[in-house]
Amino acid sequence: MFTNRYFKFVASLAFIALSSQAVLAEEDMLYIAGTRPAERPAQAPVITSVSKDGAWYQNALQGVDQPYPHSLRFLEDQGNWFSPFTHPGMDSPYDLRHWHTKP
Repeated sequence: MFTNRYFKFVASLAFIALSSQAVLAEEDMLYIAGTRPAERPAQAPVITSVSKDGAWYQNALQGVDQPYPHSLRFLEDQGNWFSPFTHPGMDSPYDLRHWHTKP
């Protein structure tokens, strides 16, 4: 009824369960993202300033003709987080801002 493979499987599960309890009991454990999404770890890096020079604006406004629309003023408040507006999107024929066109 019970095979050697079954006992190896049960022994493996028991080992994993017991070893994971020992790891959880450790007090100096590193922070694992996703286990407590409402908490920010104390050792996490903090962005204190954002520098946007002319090259950043030139890249962000690629393919947009002057005068720039008022709706693009959100770029003034853009931080160092990801924004799909400042990265290339789909290829032609959907490449309206010519990100993928070679000069």
